[in-house]
Amino acid sequence: MLCGLARLSGRSAVAVATFFPTAIITHHLAHPNLSTSVCPGNVPCYTPVYPTPKATMSLGTLAVLSVFAARTVPGIVAQMTALHITKNTKGSPDHTAARITTQFFSGLLFALGLHISQMSHPAKVASFLSFPDLEHWDPSLALVLLFGVLPNLVENQIKGFKLPPTFAESFALPNKTVQDIDWRFLLGAMSFGIGWGLTGTCPGPAVLRSFAQPVWGLLWIGGFWLGGLLSV
Repeated sequence: MLCGLARLSGRSAVAVATFFPTAIITHHLAHPNLSTSVCPGNVPCYTPVYPTPKATMSLGTLAVLSVFAARTVPGIVAQMTALHITKNTKGSPDHTAARITTQFFSGLLFALGLHISQMSHPAKVASFLSFPDLEHWDPSLALVLLFGVLPNLVENQIKGFKLPPTFAESFALPNKTVQDIDWRFLLGAMSFGIGWGLTGTCPGPAVLRSFAQPVWGLLWIGGFWLGGLLSV
């Protein structure tokens, strides 16, 4: 959803249009009272809750430092790697270390976003899936969609994908289009929606949650792995 919609992928749009309604219907059927620990029902779930000034400052500082590190550290690693190669082997620059560093910080930023927005909190996600019951619906996660997709969409439209990224020869983009959609694709999107609606957990937040709850993570990742084997 976040990556595909931001590059105007038709397949991603179809997937989102499939798994979102499926998740909402599943959540309503599996949890008909729609109450969660985040939204017990005594106060409308759309009631805004604002962080304290101290928490706001901490979150802002964390975000700025993380983005700054992600923008600068890979470049420093690339310069150090190039200097090492020049002194020792006189070969062409190898950006593997810089690329891995970039991937690390990308994962770190994504994990922080999931944690801060509470996308990794199943009850928070379940309350979001309570739509259209406005008393139990928590609309705040819609901001994750808005601010996760819109800035990337604008940047993609401005920069495009013709020029390669800094530390790779080209962008690794899927080649399939809407014409490649088949029953397996739709069934996979529906299966994801059912699992999301039942548990309030999707793969990215689940990996993050696995670090805090290793036993749960082992069971979840094991089931995810077995499901992948069945789909081959």
